[in-house]
Amino acid sequence: MKRILFLLFVLLFSCEISAQSVIRYTTANLNLRQGDGVEYGIITVIPKGTPVRIDDDCDCSWIPVSYNGYTGYISTKYLSKSYQKSPQPKGPVRYYTNSDGYRVQSPTYYNSVPAGATALCRDGTYSFSRNRRGTCSHHGGVARWL
Repeated sequence: MKRILFLLFVLLFSCEISAQSVIRYTTANLNLRQGDGVEYGIITVIPKGTPVRIDDDCDCSWIPVSYNGYTGYISTKYLSKSYQKSPQPKGPVRYYTNSDGYRVQSPTYYNSVPAGATALCRDGTYSFSRNRRGTCSHHGGVARWL
């Protein structure tokens, strides 16, 4: 009986140790969802590079997290153990007001895909357009939609 209690104690203690929280970083603008799958609604978006605390370093595909007072689920395939520095613009960043009245970043050169970019223009700039019509029109057209 003492041996069984001892084994139970060891088992409980080892579970507590493995359930330690760890920090991971988002590798993209990540949807925080109401449930553990893409079929669940989006609560909010966690920006790329944000540190999130997860309860365990498990092999799960979806895990619960808290962010800015919200609690929901995120996909683990968009998490990294190390912080990934955001791409920096090559030159000044300018803005324009689109036809819907929103302030939008003008196409800008980057060395890799920046957060929020919607298209790669043929001249190598990244567009942040909110509409497809007219995107990259002064930059040789769209080379690829993101």
